[in-house]
Amino acid sequence: MKKLIRLFVFAVIVVTGYFVCQTYLKFIHEKEILKQMVGRLTADSRIAEVLVTEVRYDENIGKVFTTIKFLEYDSQSQPLPPKYFTFSGNIIQFQSLVIRFDDIFIKDADPFKGKSAYLFWKVFMLDGTNTQEHTLTQIKEIPEGYKTALENNPFERQRWEKFWDYALNTQWAEKRGIKNAQIEAPGTKFVPGILYTLKIEHDGGIRIDSQELPAILRGEKVP
Repeated sequence: MKKLIRLFVFAVIVVTGYFVCQTYLKFIHEKEILKQMVGRLTADSRIAEVLVTEVRYDENIGKVFTTIKFLEYDSQSQPLPPKYFTFSGNIIQFQSLVIRFDDIFIKDADPFKGKSAYLFWKVFMLDGTNTQEHTLTQIKEIPEGYKTALENNPFERQRWEKFWDYALNTQWAEKRGIKNAQIEAPGTKFVPGILYTLKIEHDGGIRIDSQELPAILRGEKVP
């Protein structure tokens, strides 16, 4: 009888231990999933970098001209050919179209809606009637760095046309799991010696971060 009781107690301990272990493992698993979900909602990705390459003063008109180097990164985080723009000032903005998807897509790391979508439209400097702007992507066109290898792919073109429609028509956007679609124009004062990094927040818009160049690069022209 005592032997049966001991076996019963042992069985209870084993079963209890099993369920405790399973509960603990489930807790750890859910905690890791929650951590990843929060991480996705607060994550961001580098999408472009900007550097002032020249500042010159024109005595004839009394203005300072600023030249910036704009380096965009494609969907695979590979750099595209750099572009240079010169403005008669240094308060420069990047007009962009940004689509924010519902949080559930971000949390679940949806392959198509797992982070905000964007494209650069124009780079400009406001100056009243003398406002200066340069087009980065033509309306309804596929942005550089996102075209597939297939020439004149109708499906690809249709998808990008939809992107423009969603970004400029909020009524359409609401039907596609899109939380918000709008035009943004983040900008700042661009000065030499600073590296400006444009980032897309996975559940938000575009922001500009800045940091000083390493001391070894100051004053040097790196090929």
